[in-house]
Amino acid sequence: MKFLVTGAAGFIGYHLSKALLARGDTVVGIDNINAYYDINLKLDRLKELNNTAGHQNFTFLKLDLSNQADIDQLFSNHTFDRVCHLGAQAGVRYSIDNPRAYINSNIVGFMNILENCRQHNVAHLAYASSSSVYGANKVQPFSEQHNVDHPVSLYAATKKSNELMAHTYSSLYQLPTTGLRFFTVYGPWGRPDMAPILFAEGICKGKAIKVFNHGDMSRDFTYIDDIVEGIIRVTDRIPTPNTKWSSSNPDPSSSYAPYKIYNIGNNEPVRLLDFIETMEKAFNKKAIKNMMPIQPGDVPSTYADVSALIADTGFQPTTSLTTGITEFASWYANYYKDKQ
Repeated sequence: MKFLVTGAAGFIGYHLSKALLARGDTVVGIDNINAYYDINLKLDRLKELNNTAGHQNFTFLKLDLSNQADIDQLFSNHTFDRVCHLGAQAGVRYSIDNPRAYINSNIVGFMNILENCRQHNVAHLAYASSSSVYGANKVQPFSEQHNVDHPVSLYAATKKSNELMAHTYSSLYQLPTTGLRFFTVYGPWGRPDMAPILFAEGICKGKAIKVFNHGDMSRDFTYIDDIVEGIIRVTDRIPTPNTKWSSSNPDPSSSYAPYKIYNIGNNEPVRLLDFIETMEKAFNKKAIKNMMPIQPGDVPSTYADVSALIADTGFQPTTSLTTGITEFASWYANYYKDKQ
């Protein structure tokens, strides 16, 4: 099949594109290569894609999602069987100081994708949501059945908005859409603004790492290969209307329209201090910890209920933290050996 992957130079977009190419699909990847973090990492991911199996089926275009004319032209030039929309302005904390970047990329950009999927009869749009939509919720594990109307960051609000916008298009135009709520993704080629690389850099250089909420936090850390497998399984499964959906007792994760929401997480939250200890073992070096209060927009804990993903696709993330961190540490040591 022919896929459009937005955010192809990003962490998840790179890995998804690589997996699709390896199984024989054709991929058109787009990204605006913005300077939110080191653009050289993004360019190196693209180099890897051009060297991977099936690279002859990969086309990259530098485009900005918020530019309607460019996205319209993209869809006029190509016919896509599937669209995997992973491009977005990422980062919970960055959204507090740079709110307009999130509206332009995550709202306006998503609108441009939706409109073109509608106009060009794309068979299935799968898009990245986030575990951050659970916001102030306390009941865990977080389930797609839970209400998510209390976000605690603008980033989370834009992701919840994406789910609402997608439902509207599924309802009005019968566009099949699936939202994927990712839980704390980590692994090789990860983002340098996220904890694994920040911790790895601190540990390797003997610098103090910031441990927020004084370490009293836990995350459902999910290895990148599990995330990609989940995306592919879900993307291959076009959603259909839920014939049992009831307007008097509405299921938030499905609809009378071809619309679906899934969590993709490891279903096993890890204490932040245990995560750091696992990294210390992988690098064979102790971390210097600077205990800090919780940051605005952060939540103390995340924990994914993945029963719907298992029931519908037969897939459950299984990569252990030790295995995932070992793979990450090996990549980090190799990639950054000449960059520090």
